[in-house]
Amino acid sequence: MKKIIGITLFIISIMWVLHTFSKNFLVDPTFQSFLSKKDQILANQSLWVFMIRAHIALAIVSLLTGPLGAIKRFRVKSLSFHRWNGRLYVLSIILNFIPGIYVSLFATGGWLSTAGFFILETLWLGTTILGYWYIKKRNMILHSEWMIRSFFLSFANMTIYIIVAITHKGFNFSYGTAYTIAVWLCWMLNLLVAEAVIRKKALL
Repeated sequence: MKKIIGITLFIISIMWVLHTFSKNFLVDPTFQSFLSKKDQILANQSLWVFMIRAHIALAIVSLLTGPLGAIKRFRVKSLSFHRWNGRLYVLSIILNFIPGIYVSLFATGGWLSTAGFFILETLWLGTTILGYWYIKKRNMILHSEWMIRSFFLSFANMTIYIIVAITHKGFNFSYGTAYTIAVWLCWMLNLLVAEAVIRKKALL
């Protein structure tokens, strides 16, 4: 069961990375489609584009390194690889905090969406730092538990995408309302899934 869950998460990560990279760096590198849905005027569009690119690129790093740290076979086979992979994962999330906060200031849906993103970014950074802290204290159990929470928060954007598709296209909510709902639900639902995984010790 652990092996199946680990491989499934790895496949989902790769698929989402490919989708995110192609959509934001190949199909629409200037983010015109995304900008057309915004309900705010950007004071400095070039800075926003730079920050969103940095945010997405760093998120891709976390989505690639996260599964490699979660799969037990990789941890057991090479502890050195696990450590360096983990450091890269932690660094990508720490560096992503500022770009994440910046782009959230101009989130579709206004201050409600911004508040939701602030909580998400804080939780993502906090769970990651706690995971790193506990491995430094050689507490493997708490390290694994906090890293699982961090890892599932890495999928927040995918959850937003799914919820927006359901509420906007399925229930005809306005895009702004659907997006705001998704921003708040993404970290709540992802943390609930993480807690379920932790309770079943599926990745520990």
